[in-house]
Amino acid sequence: MNAVFSALAATALLVSAIIGLSAALSSGVSAEVRFGRNVRVGGHDFSNQSFNRKRRAEIYLYDRTPAGSGCVWRSDGRGGRVKTCHLRRIR
Repeated sequence: MNAVFSALAATALLVSAIIGLSAALSSGVSAEVRFGRNVRVGGHDFSNQSFNRKRRAEIYLYDRTPAGSGCVWRSDGRGGRVKTCHLRRIR
């Protein structure tokens, strides 16, 4: 009786692990951020821009004016582009 129960438990565990692994591999998570009208970050206009995993943004806000202020597009080394912005916070 114990051998049958342990065999069924091991089979159920194996089946649930396979189902969980296949669900994790098949469901790709993707997100996209779209800014609407009149969106400003640190005084810069980000209106009507969209970002996803191929086109990303890194925005750094500073209390004082940074040395290299502004935004620059750069390659991220994985086939995508990154908009890096060093901006002063407006209060």
